[in-house]
Amino acid sequence: MFERLDTLPADPILGLMAIYRADPDAKKVDLGVGVFKDARGETPVLAAVRKAEAAVLARQTSKTYVAPAGNAAFNSAMERQVFGANHAVLAADRVRSIQGPGGSGALRLGSELIRIASPQATVHVSLPSWANHVPLLSNTGLKLARYPYYDAGKGAIDFGAMCKALEQLPAGDVVVLHASCHNPTGADLSQAQWQELLPIFRRRGLLPYIDMAYQGLGTGLDEDAYGIRLFAAELPELLVAASCSKNFGLYRERVGVLHFVVDKPAVALAALSQEVRIARSLYSMPPDHGAAIVAEILGNDALRASWVQELATMRDRINGLRRQVVAKLGEIAPGHDFSFIAKQQGMFSLLGLTVAQVTQLRTEHHVYMTDDSRINIAGLGEHNLDYFAQSVAQVL
Repeated sequence: MFERLDTLPADPILGLMAIYRADPDAKKVDLGVGVFKDARGETPVLAAVRKAEAAVLARQTSKTYVAPAGNAAFNSAMERQVFGANHAVLAADRVRSIQGPGGSGALRLGSELIRIASPQATVHVSLPSWANHVPLLSNTGLKLARYPYYDAGKGAIDFGAMCKALEQLPAGDVVVLHASCHNPTGADLSQAQWQELLPIFRRRGLLPYIDMAYQGLGTGLDEDAYGIRLFAAELPELLVAASCSKNFGLYRERVGVLHFVVDKPAVALAALSQEVRIARSLYSMPPDHGAAIVAEILGNDALRASWVQELATMRDRINGLRRQVVAKLGEIAPGHDFSFIAKQQGMFSLLGLTVAQVTQLRTEHHVYMTDDSRINIAGLGEHNLDYFAQSVAQVL
């Protein structure tokens, strides 16, 4: 049976990680994998996480299963974190949540729910978007399409083209939006642009599916959730997939949640029953350890305050690095404009290099990024910023 299987190419990012790890060069620079790194080039365990984990383990008396919907305290805490504790949809009992194995698992749960509710719907993803959006959303059998989002020449959103494309979509289609820290471009919708999108979604009868993988790493916890809270207040239905990998540093614990907002509590109960059945058929029960840590942090005032401060430090490091990258490239490669990098949010930016230039950076300079020239800003620092800028200047 298995002799008939073909060897598939490695995932672009996972394959890049493997090549980087095998590279013995001492000067190598990893800008590919999407994890936060501190000034020492390490991905730290947050102090709030260490304390919360110790508290969870100290009182844990069993390793039995949690419910298919996941850790109830985690789900409730994330609802308040994502929508805001006083949001009208929470008061109206219009939100239901199911824990997923990471933000990716949450995205897949949402796509499975769409397939059951409306199998003829097309899911529209920004061009460009996170590479894993395509398999996560389309492998359920749903049709996938693209809408214009980014103008590489300007390093900014092509908002006019985006709106024009959305205005042509049929009622019932699904549009995937990034809440903040757009991956891979770093170009985020402004609050004014979110407000302009709202009547388009209402008028066209489109379902927003918002991916929030970086809450707090853009402008702030509340600011990064602006679009979600606006759409939830004004539209009858909304899907939100949230991840705790980046902002809590819980990458390997696989902590995510799918929130769905519907117009009536009875509909919410029906949707949750469907999601529980979906989860049962995919992985039976979710992992609990990471979710319990997040619930502990968000449910403890002192731990939450500590986490908020650590998150601000992470955000300030990224934003400071953006300004340093612009200054250094301006100094070493003065004929090229990289000022857009400082105007963007989150860990990622597209440098605008060709595949040939990216390959040259990897083979000749041991600087690693994905073929579309997406870089993880957090992979830079005092120890490698000069070398990175000099390498880029040489391939331009």
